[in-house]
Amino acid sequence: HSTSITSAKIQVNGVHLHYQQTGEGSHAVLLLPGMLGSGQTDFGPQLKSMNKQLFTVVAWDPRGYGKSIPPSRDFPPDFFERDAKDAVDLMQALKFKKFSLLGWSDGGITALIAAAKYPNLIHKLVVWGANASVTQEDVRIYNGIRDVSKWSEKVKKPLEELYGHKYFAETCEAWVDGISRFAENSDGNICQQLLPDIKCPTFIIHGEKDPLVPQAHAEYIHKHIKGSR
Repeated sequence: HSTSITSAKIQVNGVHLHYQQTGEGSHAVLLLPGMLGSGQTDFGPQLKSMNKQLFTVVAWDPRGYGKSIPPSRDFPPDFFERDAKDAVDLMQALKFKKFSLLGWSDGGITALIAAAKYPNLIHKLVVWGANASVTQEDVRIYNGIRDVSKWSEKVKKPLEELYGHKYFAETCEAWVDGISRFAENSDGNICQQLLPDIKCPTFIIHGEKDPLVPQAHAEYIHKHIKGSR
């Protein structure tokens, strides 16, 4: 039945990626989770409640996250590009010709890169809590979450259940190191140069009280994606 959510794995770029899929609409959308996130932890309500007549909804676990383990998660300098290629290749393996991207946090960065690099495949783009660069101030903020024992119980519990404490703690530290490396680039660049290549309709959302991503990042992305809202 169309309201059910299927859960499966498919081999993409040499790894077995886990995804969930629901709905039977003509508009395919891929939900891209944030740091340490998975389809289930980050997008449970969307998988349950998005309009299943209008949309076919896919939520994926990037490699090393959620149930897409093995491999263990690592953060080489090109990890966002790797995730972008994995995401697009996953949707192609699932036989979607064109699809929209809804990305949160790191998933938003991944979605920006994918929309820029694969313009013929991406229908529409929505990002929230995303950034195209890393400042020294950002690095300070990231280091504030390095130690997961200091996280609130609400945020920590589902991730500890998903990963076990050790993998969760170590991967968070590795993420902080990996994302902080971008601050060494000129302008702290992650994907600033790609933003003008994004041609699809783009909607940027930002939480004024986002504790991890200052609002200037959203303003920068809006300014450099032509016609974005």
